[in-house]
Amino acid sequence: MTTAIIKPQWSPLTIALMVLGFIVFWPLGLAVLGYILWGEKFGGSPEKAQAYWNKGKAWCSSNKHAHRGWHNHNRSYGMNSSGNAAFDDYRAEQLKRLEEERARLDAEIDAFHEYMANLNKAKDREEFDRFMNERRGSRQGYDQPKPEQNNGDQNNNGWGNNG
Repeated sequence: MTTAIIKPQWSPLTIALMVLGFIVFWPLGLAVLGYILWGEKFGGSPEKAQAYWNKGKAWCSSNKHAHRGWHNHNRSYGMNSSGNAAFDDYRAEQLKRLEEERARLDAEIDAFHEYMANLNKAKDREEFDRFMNERRGSRQGYDQPKPEQNNGDQNNNGWGNNG
């Protein structure tokens, strides 16, 4: 029976090592944290670690065939055959119909977004025009012609004669 010097549990020593690991080099602190959390699965022995590794490797290799179908376009989205050709054809037809429906709905969404963008642009234009009209109206005499003064002095340019 092998015993570990530092047991994978929350103790003052492991917490201090984890904090020190994060201070020195963050991946080291992360490794200590991983040891604290999952160290019991390995049990501190190389045999248990190898068994855990082999279990994960076997799981990956058993699921490898399921991922191959995603790249094969002859199959229906990576699904395995049901064993019934009529059902497989029906499923492929329904999935194709759903994909066409999705494309139609995506086109409608794009058209709606374009409509809303045009509506917002028109609203912004209307608000800007209203602002400009109010601004022009608030300036006194900006759009109106100046009244002419015929008091004999042609060079006063509309200024009153104070003298």
